[in-house]
Amino acid sequence: MSTQQSPVRHHLRAAGLRVTAPRVAVLEWLADHPHTTADQVAAGVRERLGSVSTQAVYDVLGACAGADLVRRIEPAGHPARFETRTGDNHHHLVCRACGRTEDVDCVRGASPCLEPSATAGFLIDEAEIVFWGLCPDCASQSHHSKEASA
Repeated sequence: MSTQQSPVRHHLRAAGLRVTAPRVAVLEWLADHPHTTADQVAAGVRERLGSVSTQAVYDVLGACAGADLVRRIEPAGHPARFETRTGDNHHHLVCRACGRTEDVDCVRGASPCLEPSATAGFLIDEAEIVFWGLCPDCASQSHHSKEASA
């Protein structure tokens, strides 16, 4: 029997959170499925654990976001999405049509990647950039529908 602690269990303990089956399942599932909604996370966790309420998943996501184990992103006009990639200042590409979301690393420099021309006295610690457009699948569908109507 291995005495080695799983990374997820270690991260939960290091963040001061109790290790529970729903927390482990949420973090493990989310690590393999970034940028998913709470409902998608709940469905994935149910496949692993069986019966888990959606509210329990929301509670886990909230606790993990508060402990910086999960990042919540809220693209305008789309449901909140969650990912386990935290601790850096990456940005996102979001498809206007289907909501597909992908990571974009900062081009250069330390966090924050950008410096505003004026701070109004704010102490800036993060820059959040969202690039909007169409993913390859939606762009292809849009192109095909334009050809069909021509």
